Amino acid sequence: MHKAHDVEGVSFRGTVLVLRVDGREYRVDVAGVSERLAGATPAQRARFEVSPAGYGIHWPDLDEDLSIDGLIGVTHTCPVAATGK
Repeated sequence: MHKAHDVEGVSFRGTVLVLRVDGREYRVDVAGVSERLAGATPAQRARFEVSPAGYGIHWPDLDEDLSIDGLIGVTHTCPVAATGK
């Protein structure tokens, strides 16, 4: 399976999401991205799942999904769409 990203860490400092992705660290203030995540408890934020293909992060307690591409400001082409299969 092709992985879009290797997510190495997900943590929070206040409303700032600290992502360690593909060997780099990114900081995103979730207050401007997700009201649910910005207002979540530390326990709700700590319970997350990274998609197997590395495209997104899901917080089941909040029913919130965010794309990693969107968080770090990159764009990937879906391998299936790119090949037409």
